[in-house]
Amino acid sequence: MNMQGVDPYGYLTKVSRAMDTLTQRDEIETALDEVEYLFEVIPPELQDLAEPIIQTLRKKLSDCT
Repeated sequence: MNMQGVDPYGYLTKVSRAMDTLTQRDEIETALDEVEYLFEVIPPELQDLAEPIIQTLRKKLSDCT
């Protein structure tokens, strides 16, 4: 996965807007993996924005099983 050059705020916004359309397990896992990776590399001030997205994706993933 190459996230170099990604706008973190824009990507988090994109995932947030797409949240309702993520219904397949593989889609949710991919989004979760990418947001968790992004969480590790973004500035601390943006991590507060990523945390609720991660929590929501984890909940969606657990509801898929």
